[in-house]
Amino acid sequence: MNSLGYLWLIPVMPLLGAIFNGIFAYKAPRWLISWVGCGTVGVAFYVAIKGFIALSGLPETSRFISDHFYTWMASGDFSVDFNFYLDPLSGVMALVVTGVGFLIHVYSMGYMHDDPGYGKYFSFLNLFIFSMTVLILSDNLVGLFLGWEGVGLCSYLLIGFWYEDNEKAEAGKKAFIVNRIGDAGFIFGMAILFWYFGTTSIPQLAQIVHSGSVPIEAGIITIACISLFIGATGKSAQLPLYTWLPDAMAGPTPVSALIHAATMVTAGVYMVARMNFLYHLSPLAMAVVAGVGVLTAVWAAMIAFTQNDIKKVLAYSTVSQLGFMFVGVGVGAYTAGIFHLMTHAFFKACLFLGSGAVIHYLHGEQDIRKMGGLRHMPGMKAVFLAWVAATLAISGLPFVTSGFFSKDEILWMALASERGAVWIYLVGAITAVFTAVYMWRLTVLTFFGESRVDRHTAEHPHKPAFSMWGVVAVLGFLSIIGGWIGIPAFLGEALHIPNYFEHWLAPVFKSSQMGFRAAIGDAQAVHSLEVTVFVIGLIIPAVGIGLGLYLWTSQRELLANLARKGITSVFYRASLAKFYVDEIYNAVVVQPIRLLSVWVFWQGVDVRIIDLTVNLVARVTTFAGDVIRYVQTGNVQFYALSMFAGLAVIIWIIITALV
Repeated sequence: MNSLGYLWLIPVMPLLGAIFNGIFAYKAPRWLISWVGCGTVGVAFYVAIKGFIALSGLPETSRFISDHFYTWMASGDFSVDFNFYLDPLSGVMALVVTGVGFLIHVYSMGYMHDDPGYGKYFSFLNLFIFSMTVLILSDNLVGLFLGWEGVGLCSYLLIGFWYEDNEKAEAGKKAFIVNRIGDAGFIFGMAILFWYFGTTSIPQLAQIVHSGSVPIEAGIITIACISLFIGATGKSAQLPLYTWLPDAMAGPTPVSALIHAATMVTAGVYMVARMNFLYHLSPLAMAVVAGVGVLTAVWAAMIAFTQNDIKKVLAYSTVSQLGFMFVGVGVGAYTAGIFHLMTHAFFKACLFLGSGAVIHYLHGEQDIRKMGGLRHMPGMKAVFLAWVAATLAISGLPFVTSGFFSKDEILWMALASERGAVWIYLVGAITAVFTAVYMWRLTVLTFFGESRVDRHTAEHPHKPAFSMWGVVAVLGFLSIIGGWIGIPAFLGEALHIPNYFEHWLAPVFKSSQMGFRAAIGDAQAVHSLEVTVFVIGLIIPAVGIGLGLYLWTSQRELLANLARKGITSVFYRASLAKFYVDEIYNAVVVQPIRLLSVWVFWQGVDVRIIDLTVNLVARVTTFAGDVIRYVQTGNVQFYALSMFAGLAVIIWIIITALV
């Protein structure tokens, strides 16, 4: 068993930061809070790099490290050891979470500088990183679920950070409640696996499955996998539990970047990839994952078309991109799904933090209809250039952006994998076009054209600090170069560049990798189809970017007319209203539960049964006391007379009975 002895520092350092900043939130100077908040995550990032390097030096067949921290619980044959497990998959996730998380902490120093809750904010942010690292490094489902619930708690605390505003407080509660619905499914799936296999240890589960020591019942595995995926639909905001994520924009913008880019929402994708050896056994569960993923991707993209809040466009974009990741892991292309998770962390964190710089610059304005021309504004050039780089990446600009390589790989495997389907590929390709269109609508309305900024705001802008635009620039750079470690096979052969990312993750997914469908099984056919998909992948961003630029630079009047007339106006209004999903949930779920709570559980059970019973007991007791107190006079002669009378009555009863 390979061990390092210091992996525990990755989660514990942010935890120490959370404790310190929580205790001294209103006592310590801001510079100390900043150093502790950022420094502890920076140390965790350093340890993750060190562990990653140590991992890379191990043979591929034994490329894992397990550090025993302590035994959490033990009862009979059942025990849960708190082991921190580093393998190629958790190694990538640790670098993404701590690396991008560190940049977001640095950015927060400038963004939250004037907030009175500065120390509390960094405490919550550190706690978030602690919870996410526990999630990804735990070697058993119980520890993973502990981190899973931890990020849920932190999302509630951070989304509702400005809880004095009722709307923001409600958004935090919504995120918490919706995720609890999904978590019920996760708990059920975990319980099934423990009942059937007798362990919650992920390596032990994998060993049992691979060895065949326990007979595999396909139905049980399918139920367990779908139950776990229900948890993922909540945590990773997929249909039908996605509605919390757009409302999560109520929190500070760095929180949006942390939740939507590198941490919480990727937990569901990571969980499916981590449990690949089980999903591999259930074609139905994998079909559910891929089907929900692609439908969520296109659904969220259609909503993003018409949103006017800069952060909500990005929020629905995140929901859509998570759908692509689930398509990847759902068709058995686990490497492609995790690859897109990584590149998405770069370009989406850049976009969210870029939007934060815009909002900061405009004193809190988030409506893109009141922006425009920001690329020419003083202090915004670096933000604009990084934004364009990230937008090109999410649009999939060929060869020069990370998003092209990762999204193209998912689309290719959706078509070619044994678990893929033509309809998944087609819907995914259409969604990719939609993505480029709405992202360039957002870019044009924010940075191009005539300024629509309020005059007073334009004359007194709040320029982003170096800690803000510097971080955005770094993420913009990663959005460009981040994809070259996972280039397509045929392109790598031509350029003599291996797919490093695929080779790195091969030990984790080797037993679960899907082959190519029989219809295209020969190597020549596979190669030809991959080239064809690659060419289509070149056309998709060109069409999307071209349409986005053309429509919103020179055809805004046409778009305004389409929004007012005919069938397009119906779509526009429905998309703007988010297809009325929240209203439907309110009518079908929320209001019936509220009525049930008020008229049955409160007025019926609580008031008319529980309260009535308690009050009746109290009134009977009071009445009895009132009667008895007339007897208790304190007069000894009266007590003696009462005893004599009582004794006389008893004697009379006895004599009567005897006669």
